[in-house]
Amino acid sequence: MISVLNLLKLIPDEKLEDLAAETKVDYQVKKLHGSCMFKLFMFALLQSSKPSLRIIESLFESMHFRMVAGYENETTKFNSISDRLATMNYEFFERIFHFVFQEFNTLFKEEKAIQRYDSTMIAMSSALVDWGMHVGRKTDKVQLKYTIGMKGSFPCHVRIFDTQDALAEDNTIPVAILENAVSATSIIVFDRGVKSRKIFGEFTKENRWFVTRLNTDASYKIIKKLRIPKEDDRNTVIIVEHLIVNLKIRNKWDTAQYRLVRATIKETGELIYFITNSTELSAYEIAYCYKQRWDIEPFFKFLKQHLNLNHLVSKNDNGRKVMIYMTLIIAILIIAYKKLNKISSLKIAKFMFCQALEEMIVKEIITLSGGNFEKVKHLFNDS
Repeated sequence: MISVLNLLKLIPDEKLEDLAAETKVDYQVKKLHGSCMFKLFMFALLQSSKPSLRIIESLFESMHFRMVAGYENETTKFNSISDRLATMNYEFFERIFHFVFQEFNTLFKEEKAIQRYDSTMIAMSSALVDWGMHVGRKTDKVQLKYTIGMKGSFPCHVRIFDTQDALAEDNTIPVAILENAVSATSIIVFDRGVKSRKIFGEFTKENRWFVTRLNTDASYKIIKKLRIPKEDDRNTVIIVEHLIVNLKIRNKWDTAQYRLVRATIKETGELIYFITNSTELSAYEIAYCYKQRWDIEPFFKFLKQHLNLNHLVSKNDNGRKVMIYMTLIIAILIIAYKKLNKISSLKIAKFMFCQALEEMIVKEIITLSGGNFEKVKHLFNDS
């Protein structure tokens, strides 16, 4: 079994110090340094079902956090944490997130894995904030949107949207894809909420190779009919037609060519269209790529139900960015813990991760107090 301690060693203190220096996150700060805040937020998100600034204040002074962070007799107030969260350079946490993603993307040899992009939204009272998207006319709620990219098993990018125009996926998913350098490294999959044909052209121009769905009533002009390959057992569809087509942009036929795959779902017989700008994938590989898009839905569910994505510790723009990067860093660690230890679900993996972290602290206490750990070693699961 891979221990939590060995997993956390992949984020060494030396790396945190380097990133703190590069981002100047500790400029003119006497307490609550970047590495301290990183460990504090990680601890709070793992230990509390609904962390607040006052809970984080209590956790800072707890024996458990002092053991994890190596602090003694330090105190702080929730308003100091709030001020720091609102003003500290969020790029420090962003850089940690990208570092952790690259470490595990390489460790699990997922450099060429497909990428999935989708958005999820959270609601809050409009009386609490002066930003957010209104959905419907008669509501006292506003929405905040997170557009997240996943490469293989792990989140690789996030962008927060809080303006009304972000209700349309044409204004969110393409932005996230084009600003993320990782998206140029493998096939990208997204849902048909992205409808703009102009955006398809921009993806091709920027070497972003995508697979998505097309509405079955979409207009297209056939340029060439391609051979239908032998059925692939991995798929739940049957290919009906494999075409090279032009699409319309503002009622005019675009010169750009795409591959359109018309298929039927085996179970229901429903017609489904896939479209791509890739010239390498076979027709059944196109369908299989799109099928993998659904893997992001359980991830969103995990973020909301078990990592408290629905709960905002800070409503400040900077604080929101800090906390989403912290949430995704923890998600990566739990996903890696699950995979390395062959645990059946993310829910169980999180529970076992937290339990192992607790055991790690208890071990340290026994050792520091001069106790004989060998006498109780059999009670611990994490090696």
